[in-house]
Amino acid sequence: MSQEKRSRGIIGIFILIFSLFFIFLLFSFFIIKNMKIVSLDFDDEDMIKAGKGPIAVIELEGVILESKKTIELLLDAEEDDSIEAIIMRINSPGGAVGPTQEIYQEITRIDAKKPIYASFGSIAASGGYYIGAACRKIFANAGTLTGSIGVIMQFMDMSDLYQWAKLKPETFKAGKYKDIGSPFRPLTGEERNLMNNMLEVVHRQFISDIAQTRKEKIVGDIIEHAQGQIFSGEEAYKIGLVDELGGLWAAGRSIHKELGLEGKFSLRFIKKKRKFSFRSFIEDMEEETKSFITELGAKKILPMFLFQ
Repeated sequence: MSQEKRSRGIIGIFILIFSLFFIFLLFSFFIIKNMKIVSLDFDDEDMIKAGKGPIAVIELEGVILESKKTIELLLDAEEDDSIEAIIMRINSPGGAVGPTQEIYQEITRIDAKKPIYASFGSIAASGGYYIGAACRKIFANAGTLTGSIGVIMQFMDMSDLYQWAKLKPETFKAGKYKDIGSPFRPLTGEERNLMNNMLEVVHRQFISDIAQTRKEKIVGDIIEHAQGQIFSGEEAYKIGLVDELGGLWAAGRSIHKELGLEGKFSLRFIKKKRKFSFRSFIEDMEEETKSFITELGAKKILPMFLFQ
């Protein structure tokens, strides 16, 4: 075989491998994408919108790991003069503390001039409930998993396993507490107290923010309801964690009537529309994969979170 034919063969193999890899990426992306709930919306400039009514719906789905996208949608709805009310459609078991608090803060700010309501889907627990509590009124289905007001952090002490396997890991650190939670050793009593104190501070923040908007609505002592319990929507309604029972469209009709909005009732689902590019495709692929993996094992991945 000549050198020229051999080179062509190698180039052909590389092209085939690249083509198969690209096809695999496309296949993986659409498989992961389709494992999530997809809403049917219609294009409108830089936003995707369904319906033409004055009530916007912003969907918050899955584990909360970042706040940027949700806040961008809130800002778009805030600036759109044709939108007179916003519904946060929450279907989330919770997530990281920081982004949850950022979304809470933006909702309370915007609600002062444009009303924001919450509609709970199948679950609105922990950070999901935290965000709902920022809204002026909460709607939930009777069977919605609701509440779980608490904070959790988990570590794995694998020191006995390393000892059994005769492995001797070494850690280099600058800072006395830098390796707290290391799987190579158990926590000291001092470190346990440090972590417990931090969790109690965040728990107090959670309770304080809920009390800020719902203190007069909650039946009984809010502290008693904030020990990580999960309630059904019906139970949450009885103790004041939820204002009304009903699904998304029932909530929309109630809001339409409450605000005396003109015209026929309809909901406007909004989300950002991204122009397709290879870079955006790779970014979406990475994001969907991370989200999917995180939803499968978030409790093992996140160090501290508001999560059920």
